[in-house]
Amino acid sequence: MAGAPLLAARAALMCGAGRVYVGMLDERVGLDPNTPELMVTHPAALSSLPRPACMVAGPGLGSSAAARAALLAILNMEHPLLLDADALNLLAADPAMREQVRARTAPTVLTPHPGEAGRLLGMSGAEIQRDRLGGVLRLCEDFHAVAVLKGAGTLVKAPGTDVWRNGSGNPGMAAPGMGDVLTGIIAALIAQGMTTADAAVVGVWLHGAAADLAVDEGLGPCGLTASELSPRARGLLNTQLIGTDS
Repeated sequence: MAGAPLLAARAALMCGAGRVYVGMLDERVGLDPNTPELMVTHPAALSSLPRPACMVAGPGLGSSAAARAALLAILNMEHPLLLDADALNLLAADPAMREQVRARTAPTVLTPHPGEAGRLLGMSGAEIQRDRLGGVLRLCEDFHAVAVLKGAGTLVKAPGTDVWRNGSGNPGMAAPGMGDVLTGIIAALIAQGMTTADAAVVGVWLHGAAADLAVDEGLGPCGLTASELSPRARGLLNTQLIGTDS
């Protein structure tokens, strides 16, 4: 699923991450023609990144042996790590890997939707939806991580903080790739020096606000696409969060 990491990487680039590397298991993809600034490489080349930085694993990763090996290789890195999508599914199926995440000394962020959260906690997605607050609390406690439980009214819980509920966003966000864009936005904020807790809260709001702006411009909610959020998130980041015109 090459589109997923490219969506995440484009969002990170547009939200100020600076130099963005994309580790692709599919060696047929060597360039993003729409965003040639992205440095497409093999995951093995990501072992040494300058600081500050944020590692992301999961979008489009798949569940192959190569995917599992790539994930294992970065779990012990000292950079902040954001785990999403297939990385969460690989964790759910591997108790030893879950223990590695719990034992990390660098910050970790988990961004599951209800189905992924259920698999991590040994529950169904429906059970998570019936008690979203309990689900995000358990994720945070069990994995010693910032937990972002996606969905209508996304919840964010970091160790030692209260739960934060997001109010931005609209039904047009129930479209493919939206979670990948969120991943890139949060990673970009971490790479610029925000704490993982602050980056999760600000990133979730910014993601939803970008979708609201797109709807105001007549691009949705029907037919809104994930690609349309990144440039609007960039504009909001510059005008509302940084305070300069873009």
